[in-house]
Amino acid sequence: MHLSDGLIPLWQALIYWILTIAMLAVYTYKISKTEEKDKVMVNTSILAAVTVVASSISIPSPFGVPLHLFLIPLVAILLGPLSGVVVAFTCFIIQFFLLGMGGITSLGANIVTMGIVLSFTTYYFYQFTRELDERLSIFSGTFLGIIMATVTQVLILLAAGVATVEVLLATLVPFYLFVGVVEGIINIFIILSLFKLKPEMAKVEQI
Repeated sequence: MHLSDGLIPLWQALIYWILTIAMLAVYTYKISKTEEKDKVMVNTSILAAVTVVASSISIPSPFGVPLHLFLIPLVAILLGPLSGVVVAFTCFIIQFFLLGMGGITSLGANIVTMGIVLSFTTYYFYQFTRELDERLSIFSGTFLGIIMATVTQVLILLAAGVATVEVLLATLVPFYLFVGVVEGIINIFIILSLFKLKPEMAKVEQI
C-alpha cells in the first residue's frame, strides 16, 4: 500500500502532509499532558520497532503479490489511534531510507491511509464492539480499518488521476480483503495473549 514518489501531484501531496503534521502536533500536545508519558513513550517505541521489522517481511500470498502485515491496527488497539499515527510515521520514514519503500513527497498520503484512517477506524470499531465480544471487536476493528484504509487509497489515487476505478477495485480491494482477514485473525491471538500474559496492557493509558 506504500505509494511512491511521483504518483501524486505535489499540491495534493502537500495537503496530506499538512494533515499528517496536524496529527503529529495533536499527539505531541496530548502526550505532554499525560501523567505516565515515559511509560507511554517506551511502549510506543517498542511497538514501533516491532512494526518496522514485521511490516518489512514479505509473506507469500495466493495473489502472487507478497503480503506485508500492517501492525498499525495492533498499535491503535493497544495504545490508541494517535499512537498508531506516530508509529506509522516512524515506520515509513525508516522503511524509506533503509528499504526504499514508499517515498518522501508521498509520505503524507501514506500516513493518511495507513496511519490516520487505519488507526482511527480500527480503534473506534474495536471500542464500539468491545462490549459484545473481545475476539469479534479485535477482528472487526482490524478488518474494517484495513478496508477503510484501502478505500481511502483508492480515492487518493483517483484524485491523482493515476488509475481508474475498475483497475483499483479489481486489484487493491480483493488483495486487502484477504490481508484484512489474515491480520484480523493474527491480532486476535496476539492481543488476547498479551492481555493474558500481561493484564496491565489492557489498562495502559491510550493516546
